[in-house]
Amino acid sequence: MRESLLIARHAVTVLAGQLAVMAFGVADTMVAARHAQETLAALSIGSAVFVSVYVALMGVLQALLPIWAEQHGARAGAAMGASVRQSLYLASAATLLGMAVLLSPGLILRWTEVPDAIQGEVRSYLAILAWALAPALLFRIYSTLSQALGYPQLVTWLQVAALFVKVPLSIWFTFGGAGLAPQGAAGCAWATLAVNYTLLALGLAMLRRHPMYAPLQLWRLPERPDVEQLARLLRLGLPAGLSILVEVTSFTLMALFIARQGALASSAHQIAANLAAVLYMVPLSLAIAVSARVSFWRGAGEPEHAARVAWQGLRLALALALAMAALLALLRVPAASLYTSDRAVVQLAATLLAWVALYHVADAVQTLCIFVLRSYHVTLAPLAIYSVLLWGAGLAGGYALAYRGLGPWNAWHAPTPFWVASALALYIVAGVFTALLWAVPRWQRHRPAPAQGG
Repeated sequence: MRESLLIARHAVTVLAGQLAVMAFGVADTMVAARHAQETLAALSIGSAVFVSVYVALMGVLQALLPIWAEQHGARAGAAMGASVRQSLYLASAATLLGMAVLLSPGLILRWTEVPDAIQGEVRSYLAILAWALAPALLFRIYSTLSQALGYPQLVTWLQVAALFVKVPLSIWFTFGGAGLAPQGAAGCAWATLAVNYTLLALGLAMLRRHPMYAPLQLWRLPERPDVEQLARLLRLGLPAGLSILVEVTSFTLMALFIARQGALASSAHQIAANLAAVLYMVPLSLAIAVSARVSFWRGAGEPEHAARVAWQGLRLALALALAMAALLALLRVPAASLYTSDRAVVQLAATLLAWVALYHVADAVQTLCIFVLRSYHVTLAPLAIYSVLLWGAGLAGGYALAYRGLGPWNAWHAPTPFWVASALALYIVAGVFTALLWAVPRWQRHRPAPAQGG
């Protein structure tokens, strides 16, 4: 029972912070929708590109949670501190790579045939967010470290406080006022830039002053790049980051492919995608909490207890997902109406939300599974499964249904086929991952957790 309470407390705390961050996107969507349909379409496309880049790079750093949680379980504080300093090299490389993509998005926009009329606003949006990437990734290191130590509340309160800065800034910059000209979608990006640097400053202050971090001896000059340790971090982080890239792009590229259908389709899809992302925060928060505890018990030399925690988390994820999917299916029209008063957008978005409800159940199961599999250092198999099913069956299948026809079905020129194909692919992924989660602990039963030293 104590383990259940620890997981629940950790998950709820992470969820509060994740929902605060998610509210950044919800607020931007609502602000853009009330500014203009074209502004919302530009935000939909721009955020799809940015999220694809950011989440993939963030995934490399978030995937270090099992390593640090194992070191915490093994009481290897000094080794954890050295590992955190080495992760700064990964963050630096990730920042340079991400900025290169965001500052030169022309190839992506041409490949996905984004209409010329909104390309300029999308480019401005991404150019601003390129400079917001570094503080976002550095704050992710602080967040991952705090979660590994079992203190997510030291992240959550910062994220919640930042929401009260983000919302008024997005409104002001987007609509203008007090001598500032309206910025449109770029206004939301300027607000994000300001919030990211504020969060980083507060995170650094916490690392410096909070006594919980003192045993890690973080505040030393960074050692030179340790090839052996960086290789270990990359062996877990790189496949995990690539997996997240495949998962997220299978989701966000829908927005880019749907953009050619016009502003109505893009706006409705943005609402559906935004609510899907909000729902995703619940299994994501639970997955972070469960994977931290599984890794802790593996580091402490208790593999049987770790396996019990994993299955306990999976059952809880499924129960919560079923309840939330049913609620969304019942309230899909009022939910869409929260974003806009445009009847055409509401009607199409409500249709998509029925599929989002179905999509969410599989999404919750596979999310819990893949996070726990990373606790067992299993990353290559999920990457291969994601690539084949999410890109091959989900995204490509949705594209074929929408624009070319597939088998006996004629082309269905709407956002709906993308959600249909993605939901079906995700259910297959969830089934395969569940089987892996059953098998992997049995394969590793007689193997010790990886060494916790430097």
